Amino acid sequence: MEDLSQKRKVTIMVAIIAAMFFSAINQTIVSTAMPRIIAILGGMDYYTWVITIYMLSSTIATVLVGKLSDIYGRKPFILAGIVFFIIGAFLSGTSKDIFQLITYRGIQGIGAGIIMASAFTAVGDLFSPRERGKWTGIMMAVFGFSSVLGPTLGGWLVDNLQWKWLFWIFLPLGVVAFVMIMMLFPKVPRKKSEKIDYFGSLFLTMTIVPLLLGFSWAGTKYEWGSWQILSLFGGAAVFLILFILVERVVKSPVLPLSLFRNDIVTISNVIGFIMNAGMMGALIYLPFFVQGVEGISPTYSGYVTMPMSISMVIVSTIIGRMITKTGKYKRFALAGIPIMIVGMLIMAVMNSIWLAVVAMIVFGLGLGIGMPVFSLTVQNAVRPDQLGVATASSQLFRNLGGTIGIAVMGTIMSTSLTSHMKSAMAAGEGANMQKLDPELAKQLAPFQNPEMLLDQPKLHELQETMPKEVQDVLTKMIDMLKDALGASLTTVFLSGAALVAVALVLTFFLREIPLRTSNKLPETGAQAHPDKAKTTAPSV
Repeated sequence: MEDLSQKRKVTIMVAIIAAMFFSAINQTIVSTAMPRIIAILGGMDYYTWVITIYMLSSTIATVLVGKLSDIYGRKPFILAGIVFFIIGAFLSGTSKDIFQLITYRGIQGIGAGIIMASAFTAVGDLFSPRERGKWTGIMMAVFGFSSVLGPTLGGWLVDNLQWKWLFWIFLPLGVVAFVMIMMLFPKVPRKKSEKIDYFGSLFLTMTIVPLLLGFSWAGTKYEWGSWQILSLFGGAAVFLILFILVERVVKSPVLPLSLFRNDIVTISNVIGFIMNAGMMGALIYLPFFVQGVEGISPTYSGYVTMPMSISMVIVSTIIGRMITKTGKYKRFALAGIPIMIVGMLIMAVMNSIWLAVVAMIVFGLGLGIGMPVFSLTVQNAVRPDQLGVATASSQLFRNLGGTIGIAVMGTIMSTSLTSHMKSAMAAGEGANMQKLDPELAKQLAPFQNPEMLLDQPKLHELQETMPKEVQDVLTKMIDMLKDALGASLTTVFLSGAALVAVALVLTFFLREIPLRTSNKLPETGAQAHPDKAKTTAPSV
């Protein structure tokens, strides 16, 4: 597709960006509203599952579509992704309980995984690595814009309308994106010599599912050392071995092991895994501080996260153009990741909304500088006919990192929260329920649950119905819950910052090679077969 005119390429990119924005806005619009939705549907214990199932299904879809789109082209898959996403979004709005919401979010995740894998790979088809810097920055800006609009709009909708409209309001945009892709995206003839790796796809899926289930249930539903968790991890290990054995012998592997002989691909993917584990695992709990600890409504909660998105949009667009102009990228990762860490450290000590806003601005700057780099490094280091699987591997490791990070941070959060609440009760900071009248103790029981903090209107309503003589006790209990929640979130943010710091160390070992100015590889030299490149001294 590199031979298309520049005008046609830009037109196709408009269609791709429309599809990406549809997927991204439907994800960000629920971020600030999710605590309220959980409070309405019930099931705070399953809060992380609403996120986890989305990332689990999108992870599997991403890696399977990578190789298939190399064979059949990107168009049919991006269209299928939009259809899956529309169906999942519509059904999510009809959910009657948390389990239905989890199921339908899984369908949405399949669509999102297909859309993202196809969209990022299509950019690699259309533009040379040198030009991709600019477009990667623009695509990051699209995510940033959805992050500006989504949380604020989501908060307003859940405060003023039924929560189902969060999932339904942008469905017409999905139809528009589908029509644009159908009309504008060129067809690519199938590579007839390529065969589909069915067994590899099956064993890879059977590796990912028990692995993520194990991390999601460990420490919450089951103990880490329980037979259920050990069985899941053991099953994942067995299927991983079977997957590797299959990939070594099939002619057209779904995820070629040769990719990981390339040190640039391997290090970039490990960095993406670790960075997303720390970043996603921590940021998913930011609304808990804003809405739970500070008592801000979902509408205004969106305004707190908005500065992060604005700074990311502006910086990522500028950095993308700078990468295209200079052909250098490693320096931006080394500059951006430390700024992200500083932002997360501020989150760990924030005790006011203004400090939260400062943390968001700093984190957004670091994100905008550092994140566009790692998609480029992988795509630039492989042959053009491996773009699909290489991009899919990058998305796979990021999604795995994010999913495992959310699960592990969820365990840290719940364990820390239980510990802080026990300590507070032992210190006499909460009400001694055993010394109260049984009927009064029954009325006060809901205020022992931190979930109550996530639905402020309901909390105030219940407070007003309580007798005046217990209002002081009630205020004491609520303050105890807020302190325990705030202390637990500090632990989560510090854990996330530590993981991102590990990613920074690894970035020093990332080998930088010049960004190509064409998708056609030279016949000689190191870049003719970048998958066989040897590790050299790290450069900056």
